[in-house]
Amino acid sequence: MVYLIGAGPGDAGLLTLRARELLRAADVVIYDRLADDAILNFCAGARKIYAGKSAGNHTLKQSEINQLLVTEARRGGIVVRLKGGDPFVFGRGGEEALTLRENNLPFEIVPGVTSAVAVPAYAGIPVTHRGIATSFAVVTGHEDPSKPESTIRWDKLATAVDTLIFLMGVANLPQIVDKLIANGRPPDTPAALIRWGTRPEQEVVVTTLARAPHEKILPPAIFLVGEVVNLREKLKWFDIRPLFGKKILVTRARAQASKLSAALKNLGATVIECPTIKIAAPSDNFRRLDAAIDNLRGFDWLIFTSANGVENFFARLKIRGLDTRSLGGVKVAAIGSATAGKLSDVGIAADVVPKNFVAESLADSLKNFVGGKKILLARAEEARDVLPTTLENFGADVTVAPAYKTLAESPAQIDFDAIDLLTFTSSSTVKNFAAAYGVDALKKIPTAAIGPITARTLETFGATADVVADKFTINGLVEAIEKFYEH
Repeated sequence: MVYLIGAGPGDAGLLTLRARELLRAADVVIYDRLADDAILNFCAGARKIYAGKSAGNHTLKQSEINQLLVTEARRGGIVVRLKGGDPFVFGRGGEEALTLRENNLPFEIVPGVTSAVAVPAYAGIPVTHRGIATSFAVVTGHEDPSKPESTIRWDKLATAVDTLIFLMGVANLPQIVDKLIANGRPPDTPAALIRWGTRPEQEVVVTTLARAPHEKILPPAIFLVGEVVNLREKLKWFDIRPLFGKKILVTRARAQASKLSAALKNLGATVIECPTIKIAAPSDNFRRLDAAIDNLRGFDWLIFTSANGVENFFARLKIRGLDTRSLGGVKVAAIGSATAGKLSDVGIAADVVPKNFVAESLADSLKNFVGGKKILLARAEEARDVLPTTLENFGADVTVAPAYKTLAESPAQIDFDAIDLLTFTSSSTVKNFAAAYGVDALKKIPTAAIGPITARTLETFGATADVVADKFTINGLVEAIEKFYEH
């Protein structure tokens, strides 16, 4: 089966549910030059074949792409032809579908969000608007060069509709403008050029029809002509977000990066995920944690200093054939709201959550409750000794049971010259980043730390945190970053 799929205009979030489902199931994906390579991350284990085209650079001729689809379809399996925008809006999807039909091969069309309406929307320009525009036309800005003459009826098109949208037309902008003006479109008609629409790199130039060829803008861009352009000043929303245009590096573990990345993206940032740590089983393969779980009713307090500790503790609890009832009368403390939230997910309400989410504050919150008590501290294998030492000074009997350890991730290829901000959510992310990439980036690029402990770790490498969250959580870090860029 061959699926001709539209990948949408650029923002991976605009991919349809059906497209995502088929990409995950695909055996082979033949893809065009996509506006966002993140879309290919949905392909799982599929074999990928690039067949993209850009101005003056065609990897494969269209006839070769058509034949490739036939060849791959005859091999069996699920074949996906992934095209930017919509396959039937100047995507040559019809030609590919006809070739498949001629060869008696089954296919399905999966429409995509077309850039013709999505890109103007992201620029705050509706293609229709009551009282201003009741019609629009989508026109190719790059006709088939083998045609003897243009088949666009410029004499009809120029004044037939309220809004004109030209796709792939930047290279031919002077000719397009000349044709429109010569056929009656007023030279002072509002116009807009929108480059990389729906992406964090989006660039919008508002101009007039006559001035458009003189604007400095490169492809890929769409050209829009019509009075609706004047609405942008009031309706623009995407490119005025507080972090728009900022490239922010996220060093959090891959499995945990999504919350921070999503929050930054929602504020307009381009997020580069570069995990410097990964979560693994402790060196003793949970021996001490399992032993503590088997004797859980012998403890008065169970303390967690991270969400990872919570996840691994309850995973081991289940493996031991137990559940939350095993906690019985054991009281539970969490270092912060994120950790308490993880406990809530498994039906446990933390008895103690300190105001400041650091070990010192947690120890102080427990000062009057732990004297003569047995405490189980489920935490990372390598961690500061402040908490157990302080609790022991308060008269507690503390058992430390490693629930996980952090390991360094393999270095990735990162263009640090393009990064505006580095984010760190723990001391281990700082240490592993420095080990993998050196300290120069820490000193040259602004840094954001989730709290004072992480900030102090940056100082040990000769760097000063430009952003330190007041609330030591992911949300607090995002708020601090947003505040930093307000000035």
